[in-house]
Amino acid sequence: MKHQMIKIKKEKPPIPCVGDNSFFIDTHCHLDMKNYTDDLDEILKNAYEHGVHSIITIGIDVKSSIAAVDLAKKYSIIKASIGVHPHDVDHIQPDSYQRLQTLAAENKKYIVGYGEIGLDYAKLYAEPAAQKKAFCEQLELAKELDLPVIIHDRDAHEDTLDILRQSGPFPRGGVMHCFSGDVRLAEQIVDLGFHLSIPGVVTFKNGIELQKVAATVPLEFLLLETDGPFLSPVPWRGKRNEPSYLPYTALKVAELRGITLENVADQTSKNAQTLFKYSVLQQTS
Repeated sequence: MKHQMIKIKKEKPPIPCVGDNSFFIDTHCHLDMKNYTDDLDEILKNAYEHGVHSIITIGIDVKSSIAAVDLAKKYSIIKASIGVHPHDVDHIQPDSYQRLQTLAAENKKYIVGYGEIGLDYAKLYAEPAAQKKAFCEQLELAKELDLPVIIHDRDAHEDTLDILRQSGPFPRGGVMHCFSGDVRLAEQIVDLGFHLSIPGVVTFKNGIELQKVAATVPLEFLLLETDGPFLSPVPWRGKRNEPSYLPYTALKVAELRGITLENVADQTSKNAQTLFKYSVLQQTS
């Protein structure tokens, strides 16, 4: 008689919770993407109920930037950023920067950052020379608009660092989103006065370098992000990411540092409000 193996489905651990006096800020999510079209109201409600009281949705081109602002106007839990992602720099039109300037001028209440901008040598949707040109142009535009910069750096650490050094200083600062470098690069970014944003990758078994960064960089330089709908933390790796999963990432940072989840929530939320110059206390769900 053959015995059948019965697979027991493992229950996913519940989303970690913080006390009533603490909350999280998801500093980088793409809420305008089609992955969220069908259930955005539910996603935002779920996020708030799990302590994520503010979300910055990120512009990646002119159309996406306009959509980000529209979402911020519709939902008080959302703020917006504007800019052109390195994947999209070949689509920059003669009037693109002017449209972004106008958007920023008319929506100061809703726009808190410029980006994501930067370099991506992993997929090379645009040639490095075109990416560098657009990166430099947008760093200057961010300064003109008095906005902190949100940097995308994938497989382009050296060139990204060189351009930031050459283009600085940045009076409003910035953040290296979805940080993917080692401790040495983290120290160099912090030396520029920038923050580092920790994504769900920190929960992955192969996220060793990021875990070292999350454990050692001074907490006052760290932010948290989902980068939703991408990079879901364990135990949701491979599924659609959403802001309510941010506490899993925060808990991993807390464990790595030997501090409480509230410590991580409070300091990273303070960091985000200082960098992006807005107060979550003024928000209502």
